[in-house]
Amino acid sequence: MKTATFALAAGALAVTGLGAAFVAVMLRPGDNFAACREGAVAGGDIGGPFTLVDGAGATVTEAEVITAPSILYFGYTFCPDVCPMDNMRNAQAVDVLEAEYGILATPVFVSVDPERDTPEVVGAFARNFHDRMIGLTGSPEQVAAAAAAYRVYFRKQEAQADDPYYLVDHTVFSYIVLPGFGVVDFVRREETPEELAARVACFVRAAA
Repeated sequence: MKTATFALAAGALAVTGLGAAFVAVMLRPGDNFAACREGAVAGGDIGGPFTLVDGAGATVTEAEVITAPSILYFGYTFCPDVCPMDNMRNAQAVDVLEAEYGILATPVFVSVDPERDTPEVVGAFARNFHDRMIGLTGSPEQVAAAAAAYRVYFRKQEAQADDPYYLVDHTVFSYIVLPGFGVVDFVRREETPEELAARVACFVRAAA
């Protein structure tokens, strides 16, 4: 795994979680993944089809991106602190999964800042964290549709609308996504790489 070189800027970045949207989604009877979950999330209620653009400029769908157990995160490359920390944690979890569980997983980064995050920018950002990380962007409409499917909140800070160095408020959960199953749970920022890897491994075993 390559080491991230993005500097952590001073000051706090305003972020908004999923909050009540997740609380309202309860586990259904017969959920084979129940023992692996930390949150009350039924996979079919979050996530779904998307069409975005990868770091090579190719238009891709969720079926082409989620081909292995994946840890998916919505953020933006100019994010001064939260996004680099979360993406680093996800990349480290992928390495733990491979080393300790023999599972090849994919970290995925989706930009919520298509105005600045071109395919080239998200591709370089993703490679800086892990050689298997997939960086995705798209048109404002494509990004908004993907975010809506995953119940991700994002908004450019209005006070900085004309500032090229504007910040974007956004949801800071990551998502565990399995091919054929979709989103099986969300991941809070407090989880360590080792804790996250153990949970992904639990889901992979339960899906087998």
